[in-house]
Order: sequence, then structure tokens, then C-alpha cells
Amino acid sequence: MKNKNIRNIEKEILSDNWYTLNKYTFEYQKPDGTWETQNREAYDRGNGAAILLYNADKGTVVLTKQFRMPTYVNGNEDGMMIEVCAGLLDGDNPADCVRKETEEETGYKINNVKKVMQTYMSPGSVTEILYLFVGEYDDSMKVSEGGGAADETENIEVLELAFEKAMDMISTGGIIDAKTIILLQYAKLNRLV
Repeated sequence: MKNKNIRNIEKEILSDNWYTLNKYTFEYQKPDGTWETQNREAYDRGNGAAILLYNADKGTVVLTKQFRMPTYVNGNEDGMMIEVCAGLLDGDNPADCVRKETEEETGYKINNVKKVMQTYMSPGSVTEILYLFVGEYDDSMKVSEGGGAADETENIEVLELAFEKAMDMISTGGIIDAKTIILLQYAKLNRLV
């Protein structure tokens, strides 16, 4: 670690149930040169990758819909979220991850993917780096119904939507997932669809 204003980092595991919640105690040097002790909790779930599937000829995108408990307990009335295909790296490189997740979740087998950026989605509390991709699909690439891996209890519904409808859903609150909004806006700015 290269920040000379941080020293004496101590880590304590608070939970290691689903993923890992750590508490960090450290000293931070303020601009006036004095040191203060700070405590922060960081949730470590690993890094992930997400992809927007688009079809320029049809003017469509493929998204997923599934129940997300954290949103349900924080104001999302039915807990259902419309999102781009995504998953944790689980030891894969990001490009391989999005190809695997695309087939599992959407049923499309794609080869060509393009990384467009990487981001920390919630840097104040989550360690995850999310690698964002786009990839073109067509009907010939459909190899299964998708829906997610059976052992992951995802129960994913696959949606093929007109690109403009998906963009409108951002304004109307039908799409409220940050990675999905970012990738749809990327597609619009770069005239992919």
C-alpha cells in the first residue's frame, strides 16, 4: 500500500458467513500533520463483472429480472430488479466471467466482449471492483433459456427490450440499478444501438 498518510492498519473479521465483513482500525494523518485513529467496516465479496448485451440491427438489449433482498428491505416494494447480466469473478478473469454469466443467466453464448471501464460501486463500504463490458448478440447465439445456475437460486427472468424503452425505464424508475444505468448510458453516448 502506498499512501504515506495511513499507518498501523489492524483488521478484525466481524462476519464470514456469506462473504466477509472486516473492521479496519488505522491511523490517518490529517493535513495539519496530526494523526487520528479511525475505524471503518468493509464488506469483501470479491470482484465482479457485468455486461450489456445489445443488438444494433434489432435495436434491442437483453437484461435480467430477479429478486434482490437488500433492495426489498430498503424500499423496493417487490424487491425485483432489472439489471444487466453480472456475476462474481470466482477466480476467472473478467472477460471469461461475463461470457460464462451471459450463458448461465441469459442463455446466449457470446464470444466477443469489450471492456469499457471498471468502477468501485460503493467505495465507502464495499471492496468490490466491477468490470463493465458490452457485447453484441443475435438470435443465432441463443443456446438455452438461461435463468441462472440451478445451484445459485437466482430465478432469473430474461428480458429482451427495445433499447429506447430501456432508456425510458431509467427516467420512470423501472431501472434503478447503477451498473445497468451506466452501461445503458454508455451505449447511448457511443451510439451502439
